Amino acid sequence: MRAIWKGAVSFGLVSIAVKLYSATEEKDIRFHQVHREDGGRIRYKRTCSVCGEEVTYDDIAKGYDIGGGEMVILTDEDFADLPLTTSHAIDVLEFVPAEQVDPILYNKAYFLEPEGAATKPYVLLRDALADSERVAIVKVALRQREQLATLRVREGVLLLNTMLWPDEVRTPAFGFLDEDLKVRPPELAMASSLIDSMAGEFEPEVFTDDYRAALQEVIDAKVEGREVVQPEEVEAAPAAAVDLMAALKASVERARAARGEQPERGGEPTPITSARSAQKAAKAPARKAADKKTAAKKAGGAKKAAGAEPAEGTKKAAPGKAAGKAEKKAPARKAAPKKAAPRKTA
Repeated sequence: MRAIWKGAVSFGLVSIAVKLYSATEEKDIRFHQVHREDGGRIRYKRTCSVCGEEVTYDDIAKGYDIGGGEMVILTDEDFADLPLTTSHAIDVLEFVPAEQVDPILYNKAYFLEPEGAATKPYVLLRDALADSERVAIVKVALRQREQLATLRVREGVLLLNTMLWPDEVRTPAFGFLDEDLKVRPPELAMASSLIDSMAGEFEPEVFTDDYRAALQEVIDAKVEGREVVQPEEVEAAPAAAVDLMAALKASVERARAARGEQPERGGEPTPITSARSAQKAAKAPARKAADKKTAAKKAGGAKKAAGAEPAEGTKKAAPGKAAGKAEKKAPARKAAPKKAAPRKTA
């Protein structure tokens, strides 16, 4: 990496000499404008709109349009005279909790490297900043512009994040903010269920730029004279949902299927089943034990009824009959009167 700025971190009465390096880089594939017929580069001339002559960089100045066709011209000397007291210093103003800085304010990131004998005070500031669990609010002048920034620790290195000024953040003024829109509790519950089903830990390295990879493959194929393989089609964005609740339910099922989870029994989940799933899982062992106890009690009653002695003159239940039939008693039959034997005569 090449240092783009040199200065010092002013920390109270301590001054820490540092070098500034860009902490990020864009990986976009860049193209040149060329002539379609022969591939020649397209060049643009710097010409003056008044005299029509081509102008060199040495003759170019900065102009501020004040309207009405009038322009105020500023030279390098005008910028040099500006009172930028922090032109070669990073002044620490205060230390604040990181969560109090709105991420929308962050602009660009830079690594700070200690220079010369500044390593020890650099490490001291780094460790103290890490222990405080705060970020330093600083001012720094980069590229002839004073900027607000933060200092924090990342992977053992001080990281400078330049920020936008508060008046550079636009205020959203959209019509729907003035509308009285009501969200029904079941819809909110289902949306929360969808968020829970898609919850995870952020691991940025698992995400890739699929478009850039496909474009690079097309370029490589062109260079090697290979046939260009058609990239896989990207799933189209779904149309606006007509039934919001149905779309939320389908989304929950889709997220569960992606995680390899089984869908809810009895169809798609509802806000109630989603919210009480944990309670059902906790009550399952007790409910199962109660069901076993009830089944055992019924089985014992059936066995007792099946093994009882039949009443006199009744038929016994044939073996192999259902237990339910064993409980049913056959109607008692009246015993037939015995006929008396005839007496012998002498």
